Amino acid sequence: MAAHFTKSANKMVQNSKDHVLSRNLTIALAGNANVGKSVVFNHLTGSSQIIGNWPGKTVERAQGVLNFEGRKVVVIDLPGIYSFSTFSMEEIVSREYIAFEHPDAVINVVDASVLERNLFFTIQLLEMEAPLVVCLNQVDVAKKKGISIDQKRLEQTLGVPVVSTVAIRGEGIYELTKAAVKVAESKSQSGKPCLKYGVEIEERIEKLAQAIKSENLASGYPSRWIAIKLLESDPEIRKSIDSKSEKIVRESEVLAEEISRIHEEPCFAVIASKRYSLANRIVAEVQKQSLVKTTVSEKLDWVATHSVLGYATSIGVIVGLLLWTFTVGGLLSTLFSDTLNFFGPINPTFNGSLIGILWNGVFGGLVAGITLVVPYVVPFYVMLAMIEDSGILTRVAFMMDTAMHKIGLHGKALIPLILGYGCSVPAIRACRIMETRRERLLAAFAITFAPCAARTILILGLVAAFVGVGWALALYALDIAIIFALGRIALRIVPGQSTGLIMEMHSFKVPSLSVIGKQTLARTKSLIYIVFPTYIAGSALVQVLYAVGVLMPMSDALSPLTVTWLGLPVKTGILLILGIVRKEFILLASVPVFGSTNLTLFLTPAQMITLALIGILYIPCLSTIAVLAKEFGWKTAATISAANFVTALIAGGIAVRLLSLVM
Repeated sequence: MAAHFTKSANKMVQNSKDHVLSRNLTIALAGNANVGKSVVFNHLTGSSQIIGNWPGKTVERAQGVLNFEGRKVVVIDLPGIYSFSTFSMEEIVSREYIAFEHPDAVINVVDASVLERNLFFTIQLLEMEAPLVVCLNQVDVAKKKGISIDQKRLEQTLGVPVVSTVAIRGEGIYELTKAAVKVAESKSQSGKPCLKYGVEIEERIEKLAQAIKSENLASGYPSRWIAIKLLESDPEIRKSIDSKSEKIVRESEVLAEEISRIHEEPCFAVIASKRYSLANRIVAEVQKQSLVKTTVSEKLDWVATHSVLGYATSIGVIVGLLLWTFTVGGLLSTLFSDTLNFFGPINPTFNGSLIGILWNGVFGGLVAGITLVVPYVVPFYVMLAMIEDSGILTRVAFMMDTAMHKIGLHGKALIPLILGYGCSVPAIRACRIMETRRERLLAAFAITFAPCAARTILILGLVAAFVGVGWALALYALDIAIIFALGRIALRIVPGQSTGLIMEMHSFKVPSLSVIGKQTLARTKSLIYIVFPTYIAGSALVQVLYAVGVLMPMSDALSPLTVTWLGLPVKTGILLILGIVRKEFILLASVPVFGSTNLTLFLTPAQMITLALIGILYIPCLSTIAVLAKEFGWKTAATISAANFVTALIAGGIAVRLLSLVM
């Protein structure tokens, strides 16, 4: 950390034993995505961060504590959003927190290099009458672009404190904290002078606000803000007010229609246009732009979004990410496996004794997490955080937007889909970046078919090793084709409309090692909490089933499917049962089940390819089912699992018959 911030940190962080702290203060950080909000949060809270979910929501919540000059301050990092609409759960969470939890101060982090774009959200925060401090971040980037901002004039125009920072170096963090604490202690907000949308709109806002106030319908929100939202036809606010007063809703419709007739466009568009006009006017008053040469960042941006070069760059990033993950992951997996084998071999059907159950079940599940999840996921998370923080990932999502719309998603869905090639669990959790539940569900459904690290082990160990690399690559290609085909079907079945891509593409920058480290650690911890317990419990359950002798009868019961329809040996039923716990068990258990390492004695090439295809398509592993249930509910998890199972049966039955003709 820079020496400048170290000095500031000495002022900020103090031993609580040496101070008698008064009432705790709460400060919320709000702003668009990719403005440096997380960096500010990391500087303020250090190692005291707690990452979880908002109550009843799948949106991530980050919270931390700092001691500032004798005051204990709780810092909440709100999701990065662009407005207070109801298009996404993140937007609803943020506006409800500010309205109902009443933080003592809200720090609005804005990117100084694209001030006009960020002020659109600042104006909405002022509409909510939040006790606001504006953090004018990345002033160094703005300077490189020839942009200078009159901080004092911006402060006067907005009517709230403005503090310049370079958060990545810790510059201005102390001054920002001091300003926020001062606002928090006074709970002041005086940013109304800039919120004037024209006489014809202001008259109707005021009229509606007075009616709302007189009937006491505010419910925590400012009456003016509710009036604006009613004129914008906000569905959540309309529903809330309509349940209390149909008269107010009807009046808002009349007033909105009057505004629409005056401007000859929908009222919500008029108000949005007025906000942008306000932002434009403010920037014109406080910002000066000098001529500068084209920066390296701008040149890279041109390449990354070019109609031809952009696609080549995107494919290169995706392929590079996967190669890095599987190369480094493979090396780490081998290293961890060799180290843990010192304690004894792990065999999914070791023996039926109590010691065997405990050893291969509990310890085997732990080993699986260490050797199959951590080695692949951690390198993936490191590289993902790196390309995410650098700015290239948003360009890739932008370029792939058209292709992703074919399955009802936009470019951002590519991020969790790529993550699915490492492990389905963190990939499904990463679907939270999607705006609507429908999009999160469609993305999660597609991810359950993606060839994760465990499925890759099955493909490489069963098909590439015994049949040929070409057939292994063909399985990958077939899997991708199935994902898109099923995505098209799901798009028509799941009700709702697809949304457009709204994503901040910040300037290219050198990734921050601190940000990469903290993001990787937070994501890995959340994954471990789900995967390890499930692996351990599932592996122990399999051992119990084996010990009591029910696996073979279960395999016999599956013979109409495995033998008659899929053309596989009856013993493969055991492998598929084991594969529900962990996909790689289909390969690992084949040796003790068949009694030989030479699987060509028991399986034909066509059967090996079919078994691998079934293994990568049928019921997701227990960890994936668990995270699906947590994110979407058990009913949805069961439906997706059933869809996987049916798809695997259809694809496997067709595949074995076609392969028998050519092999």
